Amino acid sequence: MPTPQPLYTLSFVVMALANFCTMSSFAGFFLFPLFIADHGGSRVDIGIIMGAFFISSVFSRPWIAEMVDRIGRKRSYSIGSLIMTLLPLSYLTLGGDLGDFYLPLLGIRIIHGVGLAICMTAAFTYVADIVPAGRLNEGFGIFGVSGLTGLAFGPFVCEWLIQTSGFRAFFLAAAAMAGVGFLSHFFSRESRVDFSRDLRRSFFSVFRGRKMAMVAVLALLFGFGSAASGNFVSPLAQERHLTFISLYYIAYSSAAVLTRLFGARLADRLGEERILPYALTLTGVGLLALILPGGNDVLALSGLLSGCGHGFLYPCLNVLAVRGEPAEIRGKITGIFTGSIDAGAFIGSIILGQIGEWAGFPTLFLAAGVALLLGLGVFRLGR
Repeated sequence: MPTPQPLYTLSFVVMALANFCTMSSFAGFFLFPLFIADHGGSRVDIGIIMGAFFISSVFSRPWIAEMVDRIGRKRSYSIGSLIMTLLPLSYLTLGGDLGDFYLPLLGIRIIHGVGLAICMTAAFTYVADIVPAGRLNEGFGIFGVSGLTGLAFGPFVCEWLIQTSGFRAFFLAAAAMAGVGFLSHFFSRESRVDFSRDLRRSFFSVFRGRKMAMVAVLALLFGFGSAASGNFVSPLAQERHLTFISLYYIAYSSAAVLTRLFGARLADRLGEERILPYALTLTGVGLLALILPGGNDVLALSGLLSGCGHGFLYPCLNVLAVRGEPAEIRGKITGIFTGSIDAGAFIGSIILGQIGEWAGFPTLFLAAGVALLLGLGVFRLGR
């Protein structure tokens, strides 16, 4: 019998460390709406500016996916990680009223979004290459723990820095966290896929097909809901005069991490398609919980529910997308999956920002929660 391929290799661990650092830097910007509001921005401005980050990654996804398949996962990650390291420093140049630097800020957000898009596509394609086929859900789930931990660590550190030292320290810390990720990933090896084959298949030709269409729509709805948690939880907490904003992200990430650690092999045993409906429901109900009046208890409850759903939803959708597909087009497949999430996040940022401005935060989070629950119907139709 052939020797089983190990899961926790040095390359796996090193890329997970790089992913933790990159996601910590990204997640720190969940508090960026506070900067926008501090400079006179409205909820609509928050939606547009935060959404610019994601729309850039959506439109850049086809060439990013082609790049990951053509030049390799590690080289691509180097480019994205360098952008993630340098771009937070550019925010240091912004000052005055929001109107004084609105267009330059949109430009910065666009480039920043491209950097994250490259990192996400390259990292998860890399993991798909090195994880044993029979342990894909476990591999994606455990690798995702690094990002989920970063989702809690980044806001916690950055909130403390904003409160004690201001936004300048926040931007410097975000650059430093991404910089550690940039340096650490050099200790990994390229995943050694033969990039000379099957490159004639374009990004959009891979997009065709019932399975990929279903995955793309579900990922879009997931991104729509994520826009609510990523962009509007901190303004909601500020409106309710809550000081421990990062409690939500700590609860969210903790639940998602525990779900991955103790349920990582469950989807491999039962099949990702059996887990997806429960994951969609938990994530949606968690967003709906933010409608409830209350303080830190509501933040914690919402974070725990949505985090638990996320813990299963992201890896199951990712595995559903790549399972059975040739390695030479995994970059394009991962690009479709992650790009659909970003498309949903952009659409959600704009639409939810408008809803919040017109009807308030309860209606905003109602719309976000319902969007996730609509995914149950999409899943049934797509099977």
